[in-house]
Amino acid sequence: MKPFDIVGIGLNATDTLIVVPRMPAYAGKARFTEELVSPGGQVASAMVACARLGLRVQYIGAVGDDERGRMQLESLREHGIDLSAVRVRPGCPTQTAYILIDRSTGERTVFWKRDDRLALLPADIDPQAIGGARLLHIDGHDVEAVGKAARLARQAGIPVTVDVDTIYHGFETVLPCVDYLITSSEFPMQWTGEGDPFRALERIQCEYGMRVAGMTLGAHGALARAAGRFVYSPAYIVDCVDTTGAGDIFHGAFCYGVLEGMGLRETLDFANAMAALNCTAIGARGGVAGLEAVRALMARAGRRAAKPYQVGL
Repeated sequence: MKPFDIVGIGLNATDTLIVVPRMPAYAGKARFTEELVSPGGQVASAMVACARLGLRVQYIGAVGDDERGRMQLESLREHGIDLSAVRVRPGCPTQTAYILIDRSTGERTVFWKRDDRLALLPADIDPQAIGGARLLHIDGHDVEAVGKAARLARQAGIPVTVDVDTIYHGFETVLPCVDYLITSSEFPMQWTGEGDPFRALERIQCEYGMRVAGMTLGAHGALARAAGRFVYSPAYIVDCVDTTGAGDIFHGAFCYGVLEGMGLRETLDFANAMAALNCTAIGARGGVAGLEAVRALMARAGRRAAKPYQVGL
């Protein structure tokens, strides 16, 4: 048996969340009602979701040797995640995000900063760590490092999932090693220049040969293409408090579905449900739920489908 079900390589951040009754007009003022410092970050939060679902998880990333870095590591450690390959950069601040949350809608606006010294290098990627997992999950940052990891995984027959939200220079070298591409709603059209999301996903999948090419649609769910067919999964309706981290938790749940051998529709439904539950509390990991709670939401909750013009359905 391999030591880990999943290895995640990519971003972490420690967030300062500020809740306002509603977002003020540009250059306006607003009294905030709550302030909270909590850990987040794309891959780190996805790995927390995986651990919450009972998977054996290793996280590979970099933090600074400051209080925010210690908070991040403590959070990951509390969830039982292996941190033996995490790099602590001396004299360097951990990635920080300041997040404004509109209490009336739960939507957030993010301001972030990442010191260049936090970048992962190809030398930071241990082939043994990649080979010791059943699945590799990466993001689009530090392209050379995640590209090396993806190639090692491909050589070892280990499937690769990726979370990418914007275009990164050189990422075309990573995509041929990706099995499951789940992007932001904007990425497929930006990457291909296609205005239609169906054509954009089809073009990416045909060019790079991944099993699944999909995108998250926020409050409208997720859309993916596999075996020449599209699958659309509507979002679950919950009392949304904060959308911070919803996409990250979606990806962690998607990884769980892949490892459990779920079909694509069930995987998307499951990931949508777990992401929705995370939106019921403040913070990137505020509402991370276990398997029982996710299944309960899937059994009882209503769903919000996208309108035809929103995804071309």
